[in-house]
Amino acid sequence: MAEKGFKYVILGGGVAAGYAAREFAKHGLKPGELAIISKEAVAPYERPTLSKGYLFPESPPRLPGFHVCVGSGGERLLPEWYKEKGIELILSTEIVKADLAAKTLISASGETFKYQILVIATGSTVVRLSDFRIPGADAKNIFYLREIDDADKLVEVIKAKKNAKVVVVGGGYIGIELSAVLRINNFDVSMLVPESWCMFRLFTSDIAGFYESYYEKKGIKIIKGSVAAGFTADSNGEVKEVKLKDGRLVEADIVVVGVGARPLTGLFKGQVVEEKGGIKTDGFFQTSVPDVYAVGDVATFPLKMYNDVRRVEHVDHARKSAEQAVKAIKASEEGKAIEEYDYLPFFYSREFDLSWQFYGDNVGETVLFGDNNPASPNPKFGTYWIKDGKIFGAFLEGGSPEENKAIAKVARVQPSIESRDLLAEEGIAFASKI
Repeated sequence: MAEKGFKYVILGGGVAAGYAAREFAKHGLKPGELAIISKEAVAPYERPTLSKGYLFPESPPRLPGFHVCVGSGGERLLPEWYKEKGIELILSTEIVKADLAAKTLISASGETFKYQILVIATGSTVVRLSDFRIPGADAKNIFYLREIDDADKLVEVIKAKKNAKVVVVGGGYIGIELSAVLRINNFDVSMLVPESWCMFRLFTSDIAGFYESYYEKKGIKIIKGSVAAGFTADSNGEVKEVKLKDGRLVEADIVVVGVGARPLTGLFKGQVVEEKGGIKTDGFFQTSVPDVYAVGDVATFPLKMYNDVRRVEHVDHARKSAEQAVKAIKASEEGKAIEEYDYLPFFYSREFDLSWQFYGDNVGETVLFGDNNPASPNPKFGTYWIKDGKIFGAFLEGGSPEENKAIAKVARVQPSIESRDLLAEEGIAFASKI
């Protein structure tokens, strides 16, 4: 097979790849210097759309409408954009071997790609129930959601099975977003939450209680504290029941699974230093191997403001880490210096008429404020996390753009708190004064 060579290669075609490409283009590229190698068949797109608008019953977004970088209010990078910039999009190409010492990548079809600088942006893959050898997990109509092909399969079954019974396995991001959008499609939805409440790693019980009550008012059944232990199928091999660990059976015509993701680092095992499940990087996203950078889900990086190292799975970090790595690459080439990555953790979601944002770290004690009655016509409430007398994290449901900026500033500044009662009383007004 022919060999191709590039100055820069971005391995992976997700959100981070698109934002990295845009940053390279900003700094100036010669035709043929940069390639993106992706196993997906389409140019990089804003992945969060798949669990939200893509599944709407009316006027759903479709490509090319949500190619990057529209998710952050930027220009939409259509396939033609890459061509105009002299960037080679190598799609539908799976890399099966990476030799970092030889600066070589080999595809499943035997193609060889050489590079001078590599940006690893391989992202994550979904955790499958078959990984745990759960009986019946290979039945038909059990779906996962990570890529646009997965979403298209869900769209097909949504159209084919009107008014069906759906079980959503998992109470994290994918679980809460898909439960909402499937209910909007008039399905009978049950959400299986293994922990004591939904979004267990981020929400407090008070925050979760609001969303669970809101969901139940919308007709979604929430089953907490149990996990899927097996599935039964009909004579056509299609799923018909979910067996819970506690012995209960839940009817299901469709099952959608969202039980987490694993970073795709297998190609680089034994070649780079790893930490906390990801590829260890510095504040410029350089790995332990010269000329190799890692961004997005796969990177374990220094979280400067908390004097910690973490791996973050979120689109905001995917975008920003990609931009930081490219800035660092170009600065190194020019003999210049840039600031280390100083990331403020940010998470958000939208379901039904709800919209929440969280900034910072959810550690310490909490103070709840505002109206968290799910029956309110316009609920608006939030929570501050306090550690060592300072605010470390802030959450807000129903905030305006200005209010969301205010809680972000609070999480960044970490102001000292004298009275928790006063903080609860002032609520968002406190953030607006910082």
